[in-house]
Amino acid sequence: MKRERAYIDERRRKLLEIVRNNQQIRIEELAVKLQVSMLTIRRDLQYLQDQKQLVCVRGGAAFPESESRNPEEAEDDERNRYQRLIARYAAEFVEEGDTLFVNSSANALQMLEYIRAANVTVITNNGLAVQAKYSRGVNLILTGGEVRHNRNVMAGDFAVRNLQTVYAGKAFLGCSGISAHTGLTTEAAGEVEINQLMIRNSGCEVYVLADYRKIGRESGFISAPVRSIRHLVTDEKAPAEAIAGLQATGVQIHQVHKGDFKE
Repeated sequence: MKRERAYIDERRRKLLEIVRNNQQIRIEELAVKLQVSMLTIRRDLQYLQDQKQLVCVRGGAAFPESESRNPEEAEDDERNRYQRLIARYAAEFVEEGDTLFVNSSANALQMLEYIRAANVTVITNNGLAVQAKYSRGVNLILTGGEVRHNRNVMAGDFAVRNLQTVYAGKAFLGCSGISAHTGLTTEAAGEVEINQLMIRNSGCEVYVLADYRKIGRESGFISAPVRSIRHLVTDEKAPAEAIAGLQATGVQIHQVHKGDFKE
């Protein structure tokens, strides 16, 4: 019994050290690093939160907020909050019986947690979707394909061939940047064709989810011209000039504010 207690204490000590070094980390990452089940990690996190040594956040853990946070940490927290609001807002466009494309974007994947419509089919190339929270009304289909380990993304010829045979009523896409001049861009060349197929096979009912740091930005590879985008869901901090430029092309702008939803 003493040996088991010592093992548990040592595991929790290592867990705290990992969280301290990463500021915020997801449950699945902790499970891999400590080589235990996600259920064990959740129990450890709950115990450590009860001891006020860390705080549980959605899908992971972080240290309690303090006045000593530097400006970069504060901005990350703000951006994460806006991304949650963007995902929640975007989920309201989903209707009963919809079939959706969701690309590799972490922000677009967050949307699944907030879908409340029934009989919704989500087709995605995001490998993390199997660990995402979603309601019983959501049916999840993975495109398959070559897994890009550094991003948990499925791409390549296999994913492309599968998507060529599927039509969805709506597409919800994240991006690295979006501007009136260049359109929708990504940093990953291998995901361009996937994004293009999702847009083409969604009947042009395309929703882009992008926080303020991506508005007006132009990244390395063009996924689609701006005329292919029907809706942009962003936040109140998005640059006004860039927003005006996108509106002038016919994109419908939806901006969330910090007080829009109770968290």
